[in-house]
Amino acid sequence: MTRRVAAATVALALAITAGRAAAEDTYTIDPVHSQPIFEVRHMGFSLQRGSFGKATGKVTVDRTAKKGSVEVTIDTTSIKTIDPRLDTHAKSEDFFNVAKYPTMTFKSTNLTFDGDRVVGLDGELTLLGVTKPVTLKVANEVCGEHPINKKPMCGAEATTTIKRSEWGMKYGAPRAVSDEVKITIPAAAAAADEFDLSFQVTSFRVSVVRASDRR
Repeated sequence: MTRRVAAATVALALAITAGRAAAEDTYTIDPVHSQPIFEVRHMGFSLQRGSFGKATGKVTVDRTAKKGSVEVTIDTTSIKTIDPRLDTHAKSEDFFNVAKYPTMTFKSTNLTFDGDRVVGLDGELTLLGVTKPVTLKVANEVCGEHPINKKPMCGAEATTTIKRSEWGMKYGAPRAVSDEVKITIPAAAAAADEFDLSFQVTSFRVSVVRASDRR
């Protein structure tokens, strides 16, 4: 009888974990290959670009239920342009004010699908302490096995255009530096190793062991 109870409990735990894994995939953004880019016009003429060297985040996708979530945090202190003097100015109170606001974030729990592919994100962008709704268009989503580490991986490109003045960044707008800013986030994300399929059976209790706890 006790063996039957233990076996049934193990089977139930396996079924729950397998069902969770089948329905929902969680990915961790690779900061090295996910560096956000921004574009503005200078004096109404040339298009100028810059980037942020540090971005982190998590993506959860349930392709069966057509839902998920995205969280991206961008380190504004990592801003890079073509000139160190511009970097310094961009970090100042005129623009990103990194001393007071060292990060900007995007969060979404409203994903748009075309079949199994994510094609849009409705969420909120927090910049300079101001949070406002934005919509990102997602293109070129590709998922598969990483050729080196063999882990599941996805990549995509998300874009949006905002008016920076709506977040309180008004310096030089609209002529010296355009009010409209195009933001592009090329993202690569690897499957997160949150759980492994190891079980402990003690007094008919079954618990999932976190991979981190086994190290």
